[in-house]
Amino acid sequence: MKIKVYNDWDHLSKACAEGEDQAVLAWDGEYRKGDIIEFSGLEPGLFYQVKVDAAIEEAFVLITTENVLYPVPFYEKKTSYNPLAFFGNRHYLSIRRARDYEIRAYKNLALNPFDQHDVQGVYPHASANVETRGEAVFAARNAIDGCLATLSHGEWPYESWGINRQDDAEFTLDFGRAVDIDRIEIYTRADFPHDNWWVEGTLSFSDGSSRKLSFEKHVGTPHVFTQIDKKNITRLKLGELIKAKDPSPFPALTQIEVYGNEHA
Repeated sequence: MKIKVYNDWDHLSKACAEGEDQAVLAWDGEYRKGDIIEFSGLEPGLFYQVKVDAAIEEAFVLITTENVLYPVPFYEKKTSYNPLAFFGNRHYLSIRRARDYEIRAYKNLALNPFDQHDVQGVYPHASANVETRGEAVFAARNAIDGCLATLSHGEWPYESWGINRQDDAEFTLDFGRAVDIDRIEIYTRADFPHDNWWVEGTLSFSDGSSRKLSFEKHVGTPHVFTQIDKKNITRLKLGELIKAKDPSPFPALTQIEVYGNEHA
């Protein structure tokens, strides 16, 4: 497998590293607009541990393609990332095959700080039918990046999924494979009085079942839903969201955590 950094306009390599089961790239230089990080030589259908930057948490992901392109975010697209990410003149990236114990472990199956707005073949992946003004700080991917700061909104660490006041807003989480789920924790944004909050919602699962949810006005703590007991689930959707009777039109989702195991 290989990690390569190059600029899209000339494709000249700025840095490169490769290995059989693991690649580690440490390089000196600055990222420029148009730079792309390419992970290649991958075996589709395997789990990988990927670290795209020293300031971004390592991600456990299923990759179903032979290569993954990661455009380095700049300007508005970078506002949902730690300001230290992709910054400076020394960088560290890595990718390796996940180990058996990591695959078998009970874990947050939703977590993926490596997720991108437009990506194919990397899971888990978050998407939505609306994102406020199309801005990076309100993209669906923010709800699975592992950041739990709920007391404000906007740039990192307060990025969230924003619904642009849309009553039929729906958030979709695609696992890319079958998983077994027994617990879900949902962090709703709590930048009061700017924010509203949801009092009801519905989780719909890929097996055709659904579960009604009740929310309260939480500040910094998750809404915890146990006894889920869903087997062989490949996707879930959060929708049918009902706002509280509050003057603010701005409810939002900071994070969703889905706990369970790979389906045997």
